Amino acid sequence: MTVGVTTARALGEAEDRSWAARGACATMDPDEFFVQGAEQHAVKTACGGCPVRTQCLVDALENRIDFGVWGGMTERERRRLLRRHPDVSDWGAALAFAARRAAAGGM
Repeated sequence: MTVGVTTARALGEAEDRSWAARGACATMDPDEFFVQGAEQHAVKTACGGCPVRTQCLVDALENRIDFGVWGGMTERERRRLLRRHPDVSDWGAALAFAARRAAAGGM
């Protein structure tokens, strides 16, 4: 059976949204990620080894999510990042570039 372009696109979009089910936090209480102050830094540890941390952060940045810990960053950290880089339109590409640059020793 051949998959049509429309079906393939729908499958791709479903995959794009499925990252949340693979997150380290998938079985945790979501309210734990909507805390304030020092509690946010404790919650960020759950994001440390998360296999979809980047997708989570990209989603929060691109959708300008104002509250909670997403992708290992607090809302304050995300706002700072957005202010410093107002020209970024594709956060997935920007974070991938930054990761490659860091892996290459910052060059």
